[in-house]
Amino acid sequence: MSHIALHRREPAQPDPALRAFAADVQAGLSAAQKNLPAKYFYDRRGSELFEQICELPEYYPTRTEIGLLRRHGRDIAKLIGPEAEIVEFGAGALVKIRLLLDALNRPRGFLPIDISGAHLSDAAAELMRDHPGLDVRVVAGDFTAPDLKLPERLPGAQCRAGFFPGSTIGNFTPEEALGFLRGAARMLGEGDTGNSGLLIGVDLVKDPALLHAAYNDAAGVTAAFNRNLLRRINRELGGDFVLERFAHYAFYQPRQQRIEMHLVSLAAQSVRIGGRRYDFAAGESIHTENSYKYTLSGFHKLAEQAGFRPTAVWTDPDSLFSLHWLALG
Repeated sequence: MSHIALHRREPAQPDPALRAFAADVQAGLSAAQKNLPAKYFYDRRGSELFEQICELPEYYPTRTEIGLLRRHGRDIAKLIGPEAEIVEFGAGALVKIRLLLDALNRPRGFLPIDISGAHLSDAAAELMRDHPGLDVRVVAGDFTAPDLKLPERLPGAQCRAGFFPGSTIGNFTPEEALGFLRGAARMLGEGDTGNSGLLIGVDLVKDPALLHAAYNDAAGVTAAFNRNLLRRINRELGGDFVLERFAHYAFYQPRQQRIEMHLVSLAAQSVRIGGRRYDFAAGESIHTENSYKYTLSGFHKLAEQAGFRPTAVWTDPDSLFSLHWLALG
């Protein structure tokens, strides 16, 4: 008598990152002030739109920071030292790391970390073609996650230096920024035998008119970037947002020294995501991003609380933006 074994196929388990995305969307849209975490802006399309934002005439941070890296590259390289391994948090398109690598003395390796793995892999492949002797190890993941582990330090690397450009630190609340800096200090300091530290870009407090122009560009690219988050929810979570029913809205909040970015519902409406319904009143908003601005002394105080020692700072002539070298130990 023959026997045929029947193998039941287990249902595919959802991607943990997708589960986390769904949970964060559900929690955020169920809150009294609806909100969505800014880290979810950066799918492939969102990353492309952000690159376009960085080229806009109103958006001063990118060109100002690039100018600082070019102008002070030698001084930065002296502080980091030779044969360093660089860890870039929120690496994105890997534009600014090229300036740093060109300035450094015999860099040993590069660890780019970004939540948009596909976008990062494309950029890393291009970087490796241009720097064939550089050991590049891509880390696709959320650099704010407490369980994020970095690969072992490369043999022969004299230090592990962090790189966090673009004033992304401003997307965190002060409490979150402190948590990130403490985590970065811990990761960068593991097995430290040299000049480990963090090179970080920080946007400064300035005339609100400059900030309003930067986050409400005439070409509407920032508005498209903001709405793309709803498009991502539709695509990945089965939502039915109608993008044209939500308006981009960004403004400076002087007491908290931050830009707030929102998506405002243009009418009373309901949206369904994964079988759940979310109701919006006309004029109700989803808070999608904060961008905190700092004074130099205020940021140094925060860095010291996290265990860093502010060693050097570079600013442009108009004091729009700043680069800081935060040493460990």
